[in-house]
Amino acid sequence: MVVVTGQSKVSATPDDAMSSSDAEDDFQEPATPTATQAGQALPLLPQQFPEVVPLNVGGMFFTTRLSTLRRYEDTMLAAMFSGRHYIPTDAEGRYFIDRDGTYFGDILNFLRSGDLPPRERVRSVYKEAQYYSIGPLLDNLEDIQPLKGEKVRQAFLGLMPYYKEHLERIIEIAKLRAMQRKARFAKLKVCVFKEEMPITPYECPHFNSLRFERSESETKLFEHHCEVDVSFGPWEAVADVYDLLHCIVTDLSARGITVDHQCIGVCDKHLINHYYCKRPIYEFKITWW
Repeated sequence: MVVVTGQSKVSATPDDAMSSSDAEDDFQEPATPTATQAGQALPLLPQQFPEVVPLNVGGMFFTTRLSTLRRYEDTMLAAMFSGRHYIPTDAEGRYFIDRDGTYFGDILNFLRSGDLPPRERVRSVYKEAQYYSIGPLLDNLEDIQPLKGEKVRQAFLGLMPYYKEHLERIIEIAKLRAMQRKARFAKLKVCVFKEEMPITPYECPHFNSLRFERSESETKLFEHHCEVDVSFGPWEAVADVYDLLHCIVTDLSARGITVDHQCIGVCDKHLINHYYCKRPIYEFKITWW
């Protein structure tokens, strides 16, 4: 076999013959290093930042000191501007962060002097503090309204079995009924009861006392599911039925759902002897547009 390179010809005997692919490998011109190869051969130097840092956060411009961005070591901003990571710049040389900058000024104000946002922006700034992992700001925001009250509310809702699942069921049922009827709104029945045992006109027990006064076999006689779409309860807390109704309406409204409710009576299911269910039934009206 004869391998031709340029103008020269080289004869090869069978013993030292090589394939064309081997020859191409041996005589191939050195290729331009790829970005990966270049990175391995020439590691990038740590990025240097000026003492006064111009920022472009989602199209909004800010200027701050480098020490402000590095105020707390365990935050995303401190890591981004530590020099270990590359931060791109825009056409004007500002360091670019691909994040909505609406509340970034509140983040900077806390890093600068510990200032907290006004109440109407607390929830939004809290989300930004979560994104940037600013633990001290999260701790401060959780200790003021409305987040402090929300922690108390969630502690109560933690006693409610399947609360979130029941909310989803309300939304799903209302959506299906409105679509089936081609209607602007849909109605459904919701039972909200605090005591596990029913209250009858013939007895008005103390909180959950019936459960302890009757045997297990007697208790089963009072087990009952009201004929409603969704039931909430029972629970053991000072908060009452109206408090839970407020939570339901608040959480549905937070999802952009318009809801009205009213008590339309009680469950009249006969259980045993002179005992009837008597749990309150509420009509929920979900308006879709």
